Amino acid sequence: MSREQILTAIRRGLRRGPLPPDQAAMLRERLDHHPRHPIPARSRLPHPGQVDLFVRNVEKEFGTVARVADPADVPAAVADYLGAQNLPSRLVMAPHAALQALPWSSRPLLAIREGRAGGSDLVSVQHGFAGIAETGTIMLPSAPDRPVTLNLLPDTEIVVLRASDIVGAYEEAWDKLRAARSGPILDGPAPAGMVAGGMPRNVMLVTGPSRSADIEQTLELGAHGPRRLHVVLIEDAAAAG
Repeated sequence: MSREQILTAIRRGLRRGPLPPDQAAMLRERLDHHPRHPIPARSRLPHPGQVDLFVRNVEKEFGTVARVADPADVPAAVADYLGAQNLPSRLVMAPHAALQALPWSSRPLLAIREGRAGGSDLVSVQHGFAGIAETGTIMLPSAPDRPVTLNLLPDTEIVVLRASDIVGAYEEAWDKLRAARSGPILDGPAPAGMVAGGMPRNVMLVTGPSRSADIEQTLELGAHGPRRLHVVLIEDAAAAG
C-alpha cells in the first residue's frame, strides 16, 4: 500500500479532508432530504395554542414571560422587569436591527451598550430566533448581530421574541433555521454569520435559566450561565391566526 493510500485511509477514518465522492454524495443527499421523525402530539396545536404552551413551559422551567401587544412596548417591559427584580438599569444588547428599531429613548433611565457581553455585565438583551412550544425552548443561532456571550455571561438574560416565531416542535425550528440559510432571517437580511448553503457556527437551545443539581441533589440556578431568563413576547398579528 502506497503512502498516499495510507494517508487517505487515515483521513477517511478521522473524517478529515475531502470526502470520497460516494460519501460526499450520500452526505449531501441526507442534508437536502433529512429524515422526518415523529412529532409529539402535545405540540400539534393551532398557533395560539402553541404560543400558550410555550409560555407555560418557559414558566415551568423557572423562566418568566411578559406578553406585550406591540414592539413599541418592549422597552417599558424591560424597564419594568428590571425594576421589579431590583436589577441595575445598565444592560448590554445584541446589535440586531429589530432591537435597534425599538423606541429605547422612551425609557431614558436604561443605559444600553450594544455588542458582546463581558464579565462585568449583569443584564443582557438578546434577539430570539425561534421559540419551541413543546419544551419552552428558545433557539439562539450565533451571528454578528446575535453574540453568543449574551447567553452565557450576564446573570440575567432577557430575550425579545415574536409570537409569530414560535413553532410547535424542534424539527420545525430546525426547518426554520435551514430556510434562513439563503433567505431573509426575521426582520432583516441574513447576517454575515449565516451564509447561503451553510449553518451558524453555534446554535444554542435555551430552556429556562442555567441550573444544576450535581452537588447534594440541591437545585442551583445560574450554575453555568444566567440565573434568570425573562422573555418579552411580542404578540404580533401573525400569532392570532
